[in-house]
Amino acid sequence: MRVSLFVTCMVDLFAPDVGFSAARVLHAMDVDVDVPAGQTCCGQPAWNSGFHRDAARVAAGSLAALGAALDEHPDGWIVVPAGSCATMIRVFWVEMFELTHDSARAELARRVAGRTLEFSEFVDRFADRLPVATTGEAAGGSNRSPVAYHHSCHMNRELRINDAPVGLLDRAGVGRVEWAADERCCGFGGLFSFKLPETSTAMADDKLRSLPGCDTIVGCDTSCLIHLAARAEHEGRPVEVRHLAEILAAAVGVVEPASVVEPASVVEPASVVEGVDTDERPGASR
Repeated sequence: MRVSLFVTCMVDLFAPDVGFSAARVLHAMDVDVDVPAGQTCCGQPAWNSGFHRDAARVAAGSLAALGAALDEHPDGWIVVPAGSCATMIRVFWVEMFELTHDSARAELARRVAGRTLEFSEFVDRFADRLPVATTGEAAGGSNRSPVAYHHSCHMNRELRINDAPVGLLDRAGVGRVEWAADERCCGFGGLFSFKLPETSTAMADDKLRSLPGCDTIVGCDTSCLIHLAARAEHEGRPVEVRHLAEILAAAVGVVEPASVVEPASVVEPASVVEGVDTDERPGASR
């Protein structure tokens, strides 16, 4: 089985250990992993702000990189360790490229979307390949304090992925506490946190205040985890955040970096944005 890992901007820039952990888990599942060259951003920040042409220009490189990976391995999967970016690729890329009247890219986006899974979704679907210690000893087991799981918005409301991540925590033997606010938005919301910082921080603080007798939050979106961690630190609350990939990497006992195969092809940035009008400023697309 072959997987192309779409690392995401947040993981690449702020939490690279999450990307390595995801690759280690996939490798432990006897999956060949590559990281397609040419991938950058999925275009979500511009898209959510109504700039569909700018978003398409940004996403064109990632689309070409992932499309090339599927050309090389048509039965392969694209795995994304972030519910928000997985949503952008699966739910909005086709619409975005259609809005720019780019039928060729819209069709390629439809093909890519059909082979894209969020990280926990992929691991859960092929859980029989996951060599997790049933006692959870490798992940800390009974020596580890229980964790609270945060259901991020895009993953929960757009992709409808609710059971997979918590089921994988249970499979890894990681204790969980019930959190009444586990589906409440953390307040990050991408550019929302820049445009309305007071509201954003109030939402995070409210969520953290509801955290029940637990000092570790696990989630599948690095952006949410960074936001909650920053607010917890600001408020002087000792809260640790962990991505599910990091928990599972410990559970499978993989400590060495995963061997990642070379990408199938290198996509030059200049070639992937050809045909997208970078001079025309878009109006709000949504």
